[in-house]
Parts: sequence; structure tokens; C-alpha cells
Amino acid sequence: MQPFTTQLRVRHYEMDALGHVNNSVYQHYLEQAAIEHLEHLGFSLDVYRQLGGVFVMRRIEIDYLRPAIAGDTLEVRTWLQEMRGTRAIRRYEIRKHGNDHLLVTAEALWVWVDSMTMRPRPIPDVLLDAFVQMQHS
Repeated sequence: MQPFTTQLRVRHYEMDALGHVNNSVYQHYLEQAAIEHLEHLGFSLDVYRQLGGVFVMRRIEIDYLRPAIAGDTLEVRTWLQEMRGTRAIRRYEIRKHGNDHLLVTAEALWVWVDSMTMRPRPIPDVLLDAFVQMQHS
């Protein structure tokens, strides 16, 4: 599947006591990339409302390989590895812009939940169909 890439600039307030991006901040970067990826595919918050659900992150595994610092421009790459039932597995890579060295790799489990009950429910066919189309493009 073709990965989606977005860029962001590291802000000074995201630093830890060592002068590096705080590890907890990377999860925000990953969530933002996932949101932008789905928006790019036409799945905005309005579409989620129409579908009566939303993806929520249930589990994440992050490997921190190299640090980033304030002012760095980062490229966050993400792709859907699997989507079925109530679950979607999404992979991520973060690099400094123009550099091949990985800073972070991650894998997240996202679950589709009903907006009213916040209980898992099957991913709507329109999302599953988009995933299948992405696999074949």
C-alpha cells in the first residue's frame, strides 16, 4: 500500500529536560498523521458523524531510535497494514526531512467505535472498500 507522508515542525515546548522531543509527544505526531491520511482519502470528521462512529487508538508500540529537537522538520509516514472487523492496524515511520535515518517506528491498533455508546462496532463498508482500493493502487 502507498504510504501517506505529512510534515511538521518540532516546537520548542515539545522538548524534554534533555532538549529532545519528549517521547509522549510522538504519539500526537502519529495521531495527526493518521487523521491527515484519512482526510486525504475523503474521510473528514463530518463523514465520521454521518457514519456514526470514529476511530480511537487502543494500543500503540513505539520504538525511539534517534532524537529530534526544536526546529527540526519531520516527515511522518503512515500506512494501513490491515483493516477488518472492528480493527485497523496502522504503521508509522518518522524521519527528519531530507534524511533517511529513522527516528521513530511505530504500530498502532485503532478500533472503530460507535459515537454514542463508544463501544466497538464493525468498520463501515465505505471505509473497508477504500482500504481495499488502496491495496490495489
